[in-house]
Amino acid sequence: MTATSNAPTGKVTRDTSERRRQITAMIKSRGSVQVVALADMFGVSMQTIRKDLHYLEEHGIAARAYGGAISAEVVNVSEPPIETKRTSHTDEKERIGRMAAAMIEPGDSIMLDSGTTTLQIARFLPDEEDITVVTNDFNVLAALTQKRKIKTVMLGGELRRKNMAFYGAKTVAALNDLLLDKLFLGVDGFDVERGITTHHEPEALLNRKMVETARRVIAVTDASKFGRVCLHRIIDIGEIDDLVTDSNAPEFIRSAAERLNFRLHLA
Repeated sequence: MTATSNAPTGKVTRDTSERRRQITAMIKSRGSVQVVALADMFGVSMQTIRKDLHYLEEHGIAARAYGGAISAEVVNVSEPPIETKRTSHTDEKERIGRMAAAMIEPGDSIMLDSGTTTLQIARFLPDEEDITVVTNDFNVLAALTQKRKIKTVMLGGELRRKNMAFYGAKTVAALNDLLLDKLFLGVDGFDVERGITTHHEPEALLNRKMVETARRVIAVTDASKFGRVCLHRIIDIGEIDDLVTDSNAPEFIRSAAERLNFRLHLA
């Protein structure tokens, strides 16, 4: 049962407090709402609904999103420092990194996105001369310098010290002439309905460009990221080819893999 039964389609709800109460119930039930649908449902203008959503945002109930709002309970708006990321779910990330590295074949050109999980992939990569790795992550680069044979390409740009990775127009432009076999995409948020998301808008822009350059997109994440939603969307879940995660993946992820036709690998 959903909260939509509280306000039949087309019914005018002029009482502001009652309308906002019903919208709050819908956000908590559904996780998100859209301005156009709410305006039609309550028989008020879209401007009125936007004011309602602004009010709910000010009171910590929702976070504004394109065309509507998302429940503040599921939006992860705070990015943890890289030191915290390095020490969380370390066993799972190592298993994921080892499994993902085993998916790389001789002759492959790959992209390693920034992140502590992709760093584990770099650690476990076989040191082969005919493997090329492109990355924008300083720590991934440092790990690859320990390999004597792998060809490494570092994307330039502006260093973001919060996660020690490079972003910006120059970083995106550097991908224009590249065509890669595999992209290993790190994840801040992974939600079946809202897609793969990140905290940092320039990262979302760069990640989308990475997806365009790769023949195969492989998302890598531990199970703690499932159900999280960050502010900036990268791609829909159906746009990935593979997902490498740990054995704690919930059942809805397994169902999504079957429904959206991506390969699920459990480390």
